[in-house]
Amino acid sequence: MTDDLLGRHRSVLPDWLALYYEEPIEITHGEGRHVWDSEGNRYLDFFGGILTTMTAHALPEVTKAVAEQAGRIIHSSTLYLNRHMVELAERVARLSGIPDARVFFTTSGTEANDTALLLATAHRRSNTVLAMRNSYHGRSFSAVGVTGNRGWSPTGLSPLQTLYVHGGVRTRGPYATLGDDEFVAACVDDLKDLLGHTRPPAALIAEPIQGVGGFTSPPDGLYAAFREVLHAHGVLWISDEVQTGWGRTGEHFWGWQAHARSGPPDIVTFAKGIGNGMSIGGVVARAEIMNCLDSQSISTFGGTQVTMAAGLANLTYLLEHDLQGNARRVGGLLIERLRAVAAQVPAVREVRGRGLMIGVELTVPGTDEADPRTASAVLEAARRGGLLLGKGGGHNTSVLRIAPPLSLTVAEAEEGAAILEQALRSLR
Repeated sequence: MTDDLLGRHRSVLPDWLALYYEEPIEITHGEGRHVWDSEGNRYLDFFGGILTTMTAHALPEVTKAVAEQAGRIIHSSTLYLNRHMVELAERVARLSGIPDARVFFTTSGTEANDTALLLATAHRRSNTVLAMRNSYHGRSFSAVGVTGNRGWSPTGLSPLQTLYVHGGVRTRGPYATLGDDEFVAACVDDLKDLLGHTRPPAALIAEPIQGVGGFTSPPDGLYAAFREVLHAHGVLWISDEVQTGWGRTGEHFWGWQAHARSGPPDIVTFAKGIGNGMSIGGVVARAEIMNCLDSQSISTFGGTQVTMAAGLANLTYLLEHDLQGNARRVGGLLIERLRAVAAQVPAVREVRGRGLMIGVELTVPGTDEADPRTASAVLEAARRGGLLLGKGGGHNTSVLRIAPPLSLTVAEAEEGAAILEQALRSLR
């Protein structure tokens, strides 16, 4: 059945639609932190549908909310009042840290970033945007135009003029050998120099921790230092929290809070985990920015009743069960466990991350040369051992991405670490 499904997939879907594994699997159901494939194999899920399953698979509170709402009405569009949408917007606005916040719901992180770019360029009357090297912001035409990762940029055409600055990757590039303070200072000087050679940009869009780029991040405070420079030029700061939001980093509810010295971003985008698999994205911005558009707009499917009901139930569960705290505690143990393993595996260049957002970078031993074949081999070995991982990295997809549901237990973290250790040791 799996082989037949794979053949049908290849005959009707695009060649560029990626599939994991030499023998792709069909996931049929899940519960908690585990999923099963169509052949009955059980896996510990350390990737959560690309960071979307934030709380747990088949979480009763969410499935009940979806079923009950679907039994009443699934959708009516934003042309009508929607109680669930208003209630979730109120909660997100309060949690955002942005004063006088307004919230607009979309169906994905890509669409959220599109909206943020539209707002910033309209508000600033500029189509120049600053972005980070190694970044990823989605697959739409405008989102690809601000993505600084060659592997995810299928075209050089764009409606935007994008200029890339240093800072998103701490351990590579021209400033990698500097100490943290010197690294920040060098990146700020680079930003100042860039601003002296271009027309005033609309905004800087940045992921506090780069997701597809391999869970890389700058030292704490970099974006606060950037914001001081940006503010002096009237340039907006868009924090792309599609992967870092909702407490995944453990230490903070939003990734930008590691860079909060100069205040919150002007715009925050979010998606993925808030829906726990349901299609929710959105934008939070100050009212003057959100309301700057001079024409009408709607979102046909953004904020639909059934997804909003899921988001409310999921956010309530997250907060009431302190899953941010769990990510900090269990994620901290998992990172230290993996670092102890990595110290004995020459192919592991670095184990990095925060909370339950962890990257394991693989290179040719003794060098900084990315080793995507080894990363794929470990991915395969982990699957055979019953563990699902992700891949990423701006240097030829050589980073294993670990992002399980935030309800992960200590026992499950140890189980996953043991399987990954065995997969890594199989490289010898």
